[in-house]
Amino acid sequence: MAATSATTFSIGSTASAGSKFGRLTQSKAFSIKCNSENCIRSISCLKAVSSVSCELKSSFLGTESSIALKRSYRTKAPKSSQRSYIFQPQASYKVAILGAAGGIGQPLALLIKMSPLVSALNLYDIANVKGVAADISHCNTPSQVSDFTGESELANCLEDVDVVVIPAGVPRKPGMTRDDLFNINANIVKTLVEAVADNCPDAFIHIISNPVNSTVPIAAEVLKQKGVYDPKKLFGVTTLDVVRANTFVAQKKNLKLIDVDVPVVGGHAGITILPLLSKTKPSVTFTDEEVEELTVRIQNAGTEVVEAKAGAGSATLSMAYAAARFVESSLRALDGDSDVYECSYVQSDLTELPFFASRIKLGRKGVEAVISSELHGLTEYEQKALEALKPELKASIEKGVAFVQKQPVTA
Repeated sequence: MAATSATTFSIGSTASAGSKFGRLTQSKAFSIKCNSENCIRSISCLKAVSSVSCELKSSFLGTESSIALKRSYRTKAPKSSQRSYIFQPQASYKVAILGAAGGIGQPLALLIKMSPLVSALNLYDIANVKGVAADISHCNTPSQVSDFTGESELANCLEDVDVVVIPAGVPRKPGMTRDDLFNINANIVKTLVEAVADNCPDAFIHIISNPVNSTVPIAAEVLKQKGVYDPKKLFGVTTLDVVRANTFVAQKKNLKLIDVDVPVVGGHAGITILPLLSKTKPSVTFTDEEVEELTVRIQNAGTEVVEAKAGAGSATLSMAYAAARFVESSLRALDGDSDVYECSYVQSDLTELPFFASRIKLGRKGVEAVISSELHGLTEYEQKALEALKPELKASIEKGVAFVQKQPVTA
């Protein structure tokens, strides 16, 4: 691209949520046209674009996320019938990704680099992260990218970080259950959370490493032993279950995807994943057969991807997308947005279990409220499924706690 000519792009998004980023084609005008407000918020071609026209009020990250637009950009009176926005990023948050060179870490780093709320993006891994950082740093978005390799550089990576995301670990392979991952990933999470406790104890911690049902309790025990545990700031990222539920329901019922919201409760493995289809918004009717079919597909969607990749990996791209959505929600909450809700696996008193996934309200200090209303008025099918998942989830939680108790945290 010639340095003397400022080439710009027009982005036309398609109707499906999976292609909200749209297609890039050359244009004579400095504008981005999109069918999603999130295109404005998440694709930050800040220096090449002077205005944005937006035709529909929708959001890449969910219907509730569009509020961030008003907080992230200064508006300017439109000269035409379409609204125009001038990019004025308020980038001010520091995010660290631990495991940034992996299958989830790389696309996740790219998506977070696109957020105008991020001023610094620290990428850590035990190897091969330098090239990832160099590659992503060329994207013309405001955040500064830094790379950190190996245990000796972990502390520097975490200095003054606001949000830590942990996708580190080995992926699931065909025939492997999440429980099979435990011994390897449990130790990885323990080590990384120890470093977080020592260097940025006030940060939001997002756990992606499977099995999440156990790794979140592991993280909690580590933080307790370090004396810095704040249950409001520790999250198991179960957003992918919501993303899948929304997608599958929209496809099944021929609904406009951006309007669909299905709460998913319980945990993040097999039958512990419980989509509350009766609470779907917009209201929709399901037959008993549809409920069972959709529930089973949502619960086994990870296996669906593992088998489709035939040994080449697990759900990395969709997981990165879902994790980026949760990171963006956390950043909006930190930035003062008072209307941020997501489903997440957190310390909870909704059930007799110490950890449980449900919808939460996020604020500057983390979890502001655990929403209990969606567990009221469940169908008979959902109530039975809820009771059925509890023993398995309880065992996973206890397994995580026992792991740390047998391997005490270093002071």
